[in-house]
Amino acid sequence: MRNFKTATLAFVIALSSIGLTAQNKKINIEKSTIKWVGKKVTGQHDGTINFSSGTLVFEGDKLKGGSFEVDMTSILVKDLEAGKGKEKLEGHLKSADFFGVDKFNTATLEFKSIGAKGSDIYAVTADLTIKGITEPVKFDIALGAGSARTSLKINRTKYDIKYGSGSFFDNLGDKAIDDDFELNIILNY
Repeated sequence: MRNFKTATLAFVIALSSIGLTAQNKKINIEKSTIKWVGKKVTGQHDGTINFSSGTLVFEGDKLKGGSFEVDMTSILVKDLEAGKGKEKLEGHLKSADFFGVDKFNTATLEFKSIGAKGSDIYAVTADLTIKGITEPVKFDIALGAGSARTSLKINRTKYDIKYGSGSFFDNLGDKAIDDDFELNIILNY
């Protein structure tokens, strides 16, 4: 009888610990989106870029980690029409002046620390790698039913993207491009 109670207790403990093990939830790359906005003195441009892969890590319903890979060759400009500068800008963004996708065709983001801020909102510190350069970034991420949302600003000059930057070049006038670009991200899993 004693062995039965011990075995039952061990079984109950094992079952209860299952809920505490990490669960990797792959994002649906077709339904997840990254929208970007780049600003300059005379206006702005916006577009999209696609995920190659991504995973959020949960323990129960608590976010515990994540890692993502972005296909830098997928940069699209959405505010211009074909034949009216769209292809030219896309080509320039993919060139060595900006993201150098021939050599650096992926960018990655890996969560390093996560702190709960409130109901389903987390403060994240992550390592972002663009053009082979890794820098820490901080942002808040909000969880929903099968999704997560975040927005962040990235200082492109930290990743050796200095083209048109008033921080590095004088006398740019109305050709100056903001150092920061914005990302609005929806992850569906």
